[in-house]
Amino acid sequence: MDDIKRQLQFAESRRGFLKKASLGFGSIALSSMLAPASAFGNTLMGGMNGPHFLPKAKRVIYLFQSGAPSQIETWDYKPALAKWHGKEIPPSVKGTQRNSGMVTDQSTFPLVQSIFNFKQHGQSGAWVSELFPYTAEVVDELCIINSMYTEAINHEPAVMFLQTGSQLSGRPSIGSWLSYGLGSDNKNLPNFVVLVSKGGGAQPLSSAAWSNGFLASHHQGVQFRSGKDPVLYLNNPHGVHDQDRRRALDYIKALNDRQYGLWNDPEIQSKINQYEMAYKMQSSVPEAVDTKDEPDHIYKLYGEDARIPGTYAANCLQARRLAERDVKFIQLYHMGWDQHGNLPGGIKRQARDTDQATAGLLKDLKQRGLLEDTLVVWGGEFGRTSFSQGRLTATNYGRDHHPGCFSMWMAGAGVKAGMVYGKTDDFSYNVVENPVHVHDFQATLLHLLGMDHERLTFKHQGRRFRLTDVHGHVVKDILS
Repeated sequence: MDDIKRQLQFAESRRGFLKKASLGFGSIALSSMLAPASAFGNTLMGGMNGPHFLPKAKRVIYLFQSGAPSQIETWDYKPALAKWHGKEIPPSVKGTQRNSGMVTDQSTFPLVQSIFNFKQHGQSGAWVSELFPYTAEVVDELCIINSMYTEAINHEPAVMFLQTGSQLSGRPSIGSWLSYGLGSDNKNLPNFVVLVSKGGGAQPLSSAAWSNGFLASHHQGVQFRSGKDPVLYLNNPHGVHDQDRRRALDYIKALNDRQYGLWNDPEIQSKINQYEMAYKMQSSVPEAVDTKDEPDHIYKLYGEDARIPGTYAANCLQARRLAERDVKFIQLYHMGWDQHGNLPGGIKRQARDTDQATAGLLKDLKQRGLLEDTLVVWGGEFGRTSFSQGRLTATNYGRDHHPGCFSMWMAGAGVKAGMVYGKTDDFSYNVVENPVHVHDFQATLLHLLGMDHERLTFKHQGRRFRLTDVHGHVVKDILS
């Protein structure tokens, strides 16, 4: 009896270790090499059985602009601010909305118009800042949502809220939910890939944003890095040949099969499949990320930065290659949009680093016929205040965090092209028409991939969890 008890305790501690190890990338790619659930059977892998209804999108490319771009300098044109420039924000506008702790010592809150010009573009006539000349060329592909709002006022909780539906770490991210619900269309690559731009600013970014949370470890996002080893610990150690690796995996599988027969623990099957995925990725990942054969006109489309591994432009090109190979969820993170001071100079640099590549990605997807079944998302975690943080001068100002309204856009599969949805007041401080909560956005994204956000659930600690927590609705007005 004591022997059985010790074995049970060992099995439990082993499961706990493996779950914790999934937060890193393991010594031999144990927990980060995600196996396609559909390749091995969703039920066996702890996933669901595919979409609830016919999807309009097969995959997502999410261009997350971490740090929160100002909506007033990008997509939400507010000419009325010119009349109020330098004047105190009216109490009736400011209302009871929170400000961050960074303006607690500020005694005045002067409104500030954008220093950048706006023009209407395309047949839609959408207003676009001069910061985005390339994106302006494809504005008729965009569905711009100017009425987003959130509940979080600081970066980490706000990023978590958009990516996982909760301000606290520990919940599964959007990509993990889709991996759990839909599996993969590619047997040799992960369901969920993460790309982080290098040199994107000092704003911290936690890997919890692409965590599997309480879902099985094979649903975690796998970060592809620039350099000769795109995934850590994927390659065989020096002196270990491919046939040796294959024999070792066969022996490990036999041992795990024996353990599964004893304990019937589904996590053991998950680990078997992760080993197999790691083995397949040794050949599939280098081929997927190798852009040396891309023609010059593609680099011209994305910008010359696309030749520099790890840049935002290079990651946009990588995203297209992964979309071609049917990776389900491709998440890009570009940091550096947090302009509390020197906003004109800071946002200008950010736009310069991202504008051409973003537009190039949309053009590239469209010319390959991929945009019709790929959903592209652009946006940050919250907005910025219409009043200036710090001293307002003729050429310089800053903007504080603002959860009350911000802008995002979507393009591609299933959304109306050439549309501007929602409206804020003349100060871009409050939503006055068609508000879109973060959970509404998440529900709409899942809907486009054929998933009912109220039915995509997972029972954990006695409660059924979902990405949209306990509310949220599909924004049907923006669906094509």
